[in-house]
Amino acid sequence: MSWQDAVETTVTGLGYELVDCERSASGGTLRVMVDKLAPEAAAGELITVDDCEKITRQLQYVLEVEGLEYSRLEVSSPGLDRPLKNAAHYARFAGQEIDITLKLPFQGRKKYRGVLSAQPAGADDQAWRLVFDDGEAEQALDFTLDEVREARVVPSFSFKGRGGEPAPDRKPGQRGVIKPKKTPKGPAAQKQAGEPTEVAPGQDKVDGGLKQ
Repeated sequence: MSWQDAVETTVTGLGYELVDCERSASGGTLRVMVDKLAPEAAAGELITVDDCEKITRQLQYVLEVEGLEYSRLEVSSPGLDRPLKNAAHYARFAGQEIDITLKLPFQGRKKYRGVLSAQPAGADDQAWRLVFDDGEAEQALDFTLDEVREARVVPSFSFKGRGGEPAPDRKPGQRGVIKPKKTPKGPAAQKQAGEPTEVAPGQDKVDGGLKQ
């Protein structure tokens, strides 16, 4: 079993989505990015430190059993600007705003931001459409996944279903603004969600998800 197969089988077997995994050029560090499954994420659930620790422990066991060597294992959440890597990811975020960077420029530019729409009629799962406003009119950009260098979800902050209500002066469709919190000092600084946990050299690292 390859390390890619081992990671994917383990993560999905535990009931999570594998967003991305990569191995450093030297082969020492193995980075794994995970998320909740679509129904759970839609219900407002986020990846937590406990989730990452659970996945880390199981991956350590599987990688040892399979004889797959590594010096450091990092498991983290994808963050609010999570990357889109395959057709399943695009299908999950259809209807949402994304940023894409093309491998080759189209009409003099590589970067576009717009709403990811359903696949054009009759297209396969590699073909998608981005609807954007160029300042004069609404435009549509049809592209295939092999034409994309990078794609990420544009973060939007909504507190519906997570114990809060939208600010009363917020206009419909307007993104919220979160004011930065004061930076804690001392041991509490290591408890901030979304920030890597400090570990001694040679140990694995667990990066908990964003908690809201």
